[in-house]
Amino acid sequence: MKHEELQLRDAGAMPSDEVLREVLGESYVAYVRFQEGLTDFEIEQEWQWYTPYKAWFARGQYRWTTPRGTKKEKTIFWVCFFKGYFNVAVWFKEKNRMELLKAEVDEETKQKIRATETMGQVPTFPIQFDVHSAEQLADIYTLIKWKKELEA
Repeated sequence: MKHEELQLRDAGAMPSDEVLREVLGESYVAYVRFQEGLTDFEIEQEWQWYTPYKAWFARGQYRWTTPRGTKKEKTIFWVCFFKGYFNVAVWFKEKNRMELLKAEVDEETKQKIRATETMGQVPTFPIQFDVHSAEQLADIYTLIKWKKELEA
């Protein structure tokens, strides 16, 4: 990810639909479709100013209540915005990599799962998609479903 190319850099202005439409151009339709699909997964997107990159990111949050009544939440994905497209990153723990290869995704996505380097103290890795059109959403939704079910 090229940090200098990130959009949505006004810390004082949470992104609006008008701003997103202007930044994303033709891929705005894919972003709207992406948002609509999140309701099927009970995921809420919330905006967060991400200081290290000095840009607004969208975080997909899954919230649930355990059988004992404990409220839990898990970040499922991060979205950042560039001129003409958006990037979705779904992070997984290294221990889930082999199981994730069983997901019904295309070969290009499986190659990303195999090749993406692990980072951080708790070993994790991101599967990232630069989204230009709605046709790219199927594998993202599959990984979102897996993320929700793994480690829950």
